[in-house]
Amino acid sequence: MSGAEPEASVAFAPIIRLYRPADRDQVAEVCLKTAASGGDATGKYFDDLLMPDVFALPYVEYAPDLAFVVAETTADGRPDRVLGYCIGVADTADFIDWWTREWTPGFAARHPLADAVARPFGQGIFDFGLDPERMRIAELADYPAHLHIDLLPELQGLGFGRKLIDTMRAALAARGVPALHLGVDPRNTGARAFYERLGFHELPSSTPTAPLYGIATSD
Repeated sequence: MSGAEPEASVAFAPIIRLYRPADRDQVAEVCLKTAASGGDATGKYFDDLLMPDVFALPYVEYAPDLAFVVAETTADGRPDRVLGYCIGVADTADFIDWWTREWTPGFAARHPLADAVARPFGQGIFDFGLDPERMRIAELADYPAHLHIDLLPELQGLGFGRKLIDTMRAALAARGVPALHLGVDPRNTGARAFYERLGFHELPSSTPTAPLYGIATSD
């Protein structure tokens, strides 16, 4: 996500609620629309499903009870529209094992290697999808949970980023998880500033090219 923006007015009434299976495609769309350092990544990779298939869909598959969305409510009974989300896992080590066992085979079938190497902007993300061990950070024993958060531009600056992270932290604390971590795109300086304002701190294994932040689940 691109971090907090100046306060703005909003005409609709967004709410934070638990993820529903019917939200799956919209979560994938939000992921894609924010995947280019907070901007729209549509058409950037060889397959528009690639980024969601690495950074969003495995999370709602593995831990739908730790997936929270911001949805636009409607008064006329239409399905509400997902504008952002915070998704995560409580036990990254177990998630890595699940990914290897359950997610990698389908991921490889959906994104053939021949397609992945056809366009240079897809290879790195493709490699991520095949290598869940990338998530096994040095500080995993102390920061076992991790999350991803993305908001469409129309929702930024309204306080929902903070509210989503507070919701996730409370849910993890209720499970006895002491702390969580997240990675940041080094080009997304707004996101780094946003996390630091919330109290996140850089972890020892953080590097300039792969910033890594952590925070306790309770103050």
